[in-house]
Amino acid sequence: MSSRSGSSLTRGSVLLMAIACGLTVANLYYNQPMLDDIRKDFGLSASQVGLIPMLTQLGYAFGLLTLTPLGDRVDRRQLILGMLAVLTLSLIGAALSPGLGALGAASFLAGVTSTVAQQIVPLAAQLAEPARRGKTVGQVMSGLLIGILAARTLSGVVATAFGWRDMFWIAAAMMVALALVLARRLPHAPATTDMSYRQLMVSLLHLARRHPALREASLVGGLLFASFSVFWSTLTLWLASPAFGLGADVAGMFGLVGVVGALAAPISGRLADHGGPRRVLGVGIAIVVASFIAFGWLGASLWGLAAGVILLDLGVQGCQIANQTRIYALDHAAASRLNTVYMTSYFVLGALGSALGSLAWSHFGWPGVSAAGLLLGLAAGMCHWAGRRHVVTATS
Repeated sequence: MSSRSGSSLTRGSVLLMAIACGLTVANLYYNQPMLDDIRKDFGLSASQVGLIPMLTQLGYAFGLLTLTPLGDRVDRRQLILGMLAVLTLSLIGAALSPGLGALGAASFLAGVTSTVAQQIVPLAAQLAEPARRGKTVGQVMSGLLIGILAARTLSGVVATAFGWRDMFWIAAAMMVALALVLARRLPHAPATTDMSYRQLMVSLLHLARRHPALREASLVGGLLFASFSVFWSTLTLWLASPAFGLGADVAGMFGLVGVVGALAAPISGRLADHGGPRRVLGVGIAIVVASFIAFGWLGASLWGLAAGVILLDLGVQGCQIANQTRIYALDHAAASRLNTVYMTSYFVLGALGSALGSLAWSHFGWPGVSAAGLLLGLAAGMCHWAGRRHVVTATS
């Protein structure tokens, strides 16, 4: 516990941050394996139930835009604890929802307050030594990514065994436990700026205008997450179709397959530190494109889907680490605001990806889903290629 992981970080601190990120961000993804169960319970169409993950991701984007910049202006510890309290209430609301409207509203609010994770990641980057920033971010992001993937597995099993509402009750209990631990262990993090909230919001535009690398990372990362969302928002519908006839538990188990990508996050961080983040991005984008080719050709078999999931998660998470390593190096005092610009774009495009996935599924079935994800991956590759002239030397 005493070993140093950065200039102000112990290994224990990094581990706690990773666990907190994983538990909070998991709330965005519990609903995905349960969509078919929710659809049947409320008597919804596939396009209607697709609104739930879309609203959750839009809520996350809204929280990133409106709450994350506060991390530069107030004590992050107090902000995190307050957000966890509201997050707990929103999960209870989801568990008690009588219909789509109430569940959609609770999902949006849960998305807004799940941005706790994005208060923690920039804090870790800020406290880490510059030469080890990529590694430290990768370690914290490993917890976040495992949370994303384990969330699907857990919710699939719980929904099959007990029902989808019980998953939200369990999630609320976990948030209470996490808040109690963080109240004791999380250090105070003083403000890094005295700007007013309005000035902080205006500065987001200035940062985006000033840093071409931030604009490129935001677009490339968002397109890749859109492709990621196209797949995960429709997988449970594909598995529940006559082609497979499988339930939420099997859909959730694919989250375990994707853990391979999460475990590779620290490796991606080290490669970004030593070989340059743009190289990691190029390889990651190619892997994402390959994953959707696999989904299109081999998606009628569980083994084909599993192979594609490994590639998709590996590629998307590797690119995420590389992008965040780039943007955190641009301006240390504006870490939260840089993260706000990046992650808001990330989740707005991710929400659009969820909506696109539902539309592609409704009109063209699994081939349409595979094609939509492939086109988004190719678009990310084109943006990455076009942005090579705008590399900031200090981040290469």
